[in-house]
Amino acid sequence: MRIGIDLGGTKIEVIALSDHGEELFRKRVPTPRGSYESTLLAIKGLVDAAEQATKQTGSVGIGIPGTISPFNNRVKNANSVWLNGELLDKDLRQLLNREIRIANDANCMTVSEATDGAGAGNRIVLALILGTGCGSGIVINGKPHNGSNGIGGEWGHNPLPWMDEEEQKIAHENECYCGHHGCIEQFISGTGLCDDYERRSGQRLKGNEIVILAEQGDELAEKSLQAYERRLAKALSAYVNILDPDVIIFAGGVCNIDRLYTNVPKLMPEYIFGKEFQTPIRKALHGDSSGVRGAAWLWPLKNKPE
Repeated sequence: MRIGIDLGGTKIEVIALSDHGEELFRKRVPTPRGSYESTLLAIKGLVDAAEQATKQTGSVGIGIPGTISPFNNRVKNANSVWLNGELLDKDLRQLLNREIRIANDANCMTVSEATDGAGAGNRIVLALILGTGCGSGIVINGKPHNGSNGIGGEWGHNPLPWMDEEEQKIAHENECYCGHHGCIEQFISGTGLCDDYERRSGQRLKGNEIVILAEQGDELAEKSLQAYERRLAKALSAYVNILDPDVIIFAGGVCNIDRLYTNVPKLMPEYIFGKEFQTPIRKALHGDSSGVRGAAWLWPLKNKPE
């Protein structure tokens, strides 16, 4: 049995999977925001609950909204800021009395989809999280690619490539929370889509509401979606030009916009070196469960501890 923990900013979720990937147990609790010690105890409580319910002992993998520095082994880049600077790996190993594995939550999502989801059977899997923010995960031969600085897949805070005049103006006038201008996240997150429609219409709507308006023939909603699709094609093409993955997976709230899977591939060759693009783009199979499932799959069968 393998146990996965998804440590989020508002909730902590546990899942227990059998060796065949069947769900044996699932539970979530509110995240004790601001308290590192309480967060550790909440994780231990969920692991204990999973093992008591299943009457089995499991390996433990944890997805976090940040990463472990390869230089000092402390958490960095976490938007759950009370985790930053802490020795989470060491502290949980002591608390749970076993080896654990920790990975960025986007990488965990990608591991899940690469193991038994939309990317199963492929060697190099790229998954994009398109939600409130945007990020990505890379899995190669079943393992997440963290990189030598622990920031593999931090795609959203690179600049949007091939900007037109409108995009340059938006970038100049709007600073990203990271301190830079023109970040991909500002354009192709779900928030970026809503921002674009608000700039055009003066009205703030949710992404699904913009899609419905476009389907009803609303000109401004259609323009926002077309701009979003082209910006996503630009940003993704730059990624493909470097990584050239076997499959691309969309996750997060924006992945439910069905027209993306038709329109974005048609735009990609314009920006791909060589003008050829046949890589399949698929929707995440496990949806919101991918992160916690991927945390469990950080321990493949062949690497499972005794």
